[in-house]
Amino acid sequence: MSKYTVQPLDLAGLKTIPIADRGGKVRLEHFARKYEKGEGLMGLLDALPRVLAADSFRAVVEALLTARANRRPVIWGMGGHVIKCGLAPVLLDLMHGGFATVFAMNGSGAIHDFEIAIAGCTSEDVEAVLPGGRFGSARETGQEMAAAISSGVRDGLGFGEAIGRHLGFIAKPEYAASSLLMGAYREGAPVTVHVAVGTDTPHTFPELDPAALGEATHRDFRLFAKLVAMLNDGGVYVNLGSAVIMPEVFLKAVSVVRNLGYELRNFTTVNFDFLQHYRPQVNVVHRPHVNAGGRGYAITGHHELMIPLLAAVLAECEA
Repeated sequence: MSKYTVQPLDLAGLKTIPIADRGGKVRLEHFARKYEKGEGLMGLLDALPRVLAADSFRAVVEALLTARANRRPVIWGMGGHVIKCGLAPVLLDLMHGGFATVFAMNGSGAIHDFEIAIAGCTSEDVEAVLPGGRFGSARETGQEMAAAISSGVRDGLGFGEAIGRHLGFIAKPEYAASSLLMGAYREGAPVTVHVAVGTDTPHTFPELDPAALGEATHRDFRLFAKLVAMLNDGGVYVNLGSAVIMPEVFLKAVSVVRNLGYELRNFTTVNFDFLQHYRPQVNVVHRPHVNAGGRGYAITGHHELMIPLLAAVLAECEA
């Protein structure tokens, strides 16, 4: 006999209902279907289940197609890992196809792209060089980026445009086609770069003018804000692999353009990342749409898989 004074709950009086009356959020028509050999990407997309991330992916494809058809801006904000994954050619192809009209990135994205353009390689082995204090000491990266920023500020350019212009003079021809900064600059597509002082290796170089750095990135923030204002009524903002900097920059831009009286409603936001973090979830997917219409989506997956897949589906939609 149990020593407890409290006895188990008696379930004899439980009220039940028929499952037909209860229904369910998932029905058979939502299930995946068998993919048939030779159906191609569009067949695969149609074969996916019509729930959760698969439906979100379809919605993102539709939003991008609609934005392009209606000539609405599509802004891609990104972290450095996206460039390190080798996705610049894919992003440039999206730009040429009308599915990317603006690029925004943090400082590491600009550094990795810059190094690809001048050396064809990037992403040093930090653990191997940090003990000796060699991390971030690549001479050309620090000195040439500093020169680009200073000359750009003198000519009234922001960070992204200044770097793109400078690469036109120093990039190696065999690497230039793989640079997002160069490719966008050549096409006149805006690129903005948003840095936090001390987070990037060129900030340690004596050649860097801190005042020019601040002016260049602040100009880019103001440009970015104006571009965000243009998302109204059908634009798309994609946050790609930035967990902190770009979600914060985006939310501040949303706030300031509304503060200044710009209408900013009924647009789409997307967060692509291999982990879903707090700031992208609230600053990109949720908060911009409160009392403003539109929709935000979060899709989890590795950049090197998800973005080529998205680009391939969009290419098939054009065919």
